[in-house]
Amino acid sequence: MNNSQPAITVTDLTRTYGAEKKDQAFTAVNGIGFDVHHGEVFGLLGTNGAGKTSTLELIEGLSSPDGGEIRVLGLDPVADRQQLRPELGIMLQSGGLPSQLTVAETMRMWAGTCSTPRPIDEVLADVDLTHRADVKVGALSGGEQRRLDLACALVGDPSIIILDEPTTGLDPESRRNVWDLLTGLKERGTTMVLTTHYLEEADHLCDRIAIMHEGEIRLAGTPTELVAEVAAEITVTLPAGHPPLPELPGTQITRAGHDYTIATNHLAEDTLAVLDWAAHHRIAPAGFAARPATLESVFLSIAGHEHATV
Repeated sequence: MNNSQPAITVTDLTRTYGAEKKDQAFTAVNGIGFDVHHGEVFGLLGTNGAGKTSTLELIEGLSSPDGGEIRVLGLDPVADRQQLRPELGIMLQSGGLPSQLTVAETMRMWAGTCSTPRPIDEVLADVDLTHRADVKVGALSGGEQRRLDLACALVGDPSIIILDEPTTGLDPESRRNVWDLLTGLKERGTTMVLTTHYLEEADHLCDRIAIMHEGEIRLAGTPTELVAEVAAEITVTLPAGHPPLPELPGTQITRAGHDYTIATNHLAEDTLAVLDWAAHHRIAPAGFAARPATLESVFLSIAGHEHATV
């Protein structure tokens, strides 16, 4: 394995559905490109229908792109599938495991497809399913089924794991446990690509993030770099007839009735300026808040509030 090259390289990738009928064709992935480095966690965020799952399916080799190129460990995920398969662990958005098998039977079946599987008991302990080993898959809760899906992705001890919404349906404690598990895998050098509905999850786990919208990558970088792209906000509710607000260079102020929103890249300084101004004029604002930029505000700035679902 050549660690001097990216673990995954995506170049000018395109995926179109219904291409045989041009008037009905839909381009789900439109010429995107990115690299995933060895040992990092790379997140794909975006609105519903942005192209995240289609992108993952192409990386996994489940379908061929209509344009562009993918290399995983230097290999084509479709043409070199047999060679690449032992290196990949895949957790699909919906696992579809046989409902009449027990958890232990499912894991034995899945381990039988792997070249060098990990001990089943060890993997079940990782995902906190040891106590459910003799329970049929169909009797598991939705969250337990997602943890079993994750166990199937981990049992082959892959060097790259692709996770499509890994913690959907999990309670907060189970979600945190999965985060700890994935963090441990990262510390061991495992490369991960994931999509998620939870922006807090992306911020916690991902080294770098790409935000997709309408089949394109609109912004990419570390969480810190992404947050720096969006202004923080000060909101204040003032009484009628108040003096003019202080001059705040570089800000953008919008008004809706008595409510003012100040977009700023200097949150601390401008917050102090507004509070000093209010104190000087003996004004007690009916409402006041100072909010730093977050990954959520970055996402909404790209997707728009009408597409607020990740």
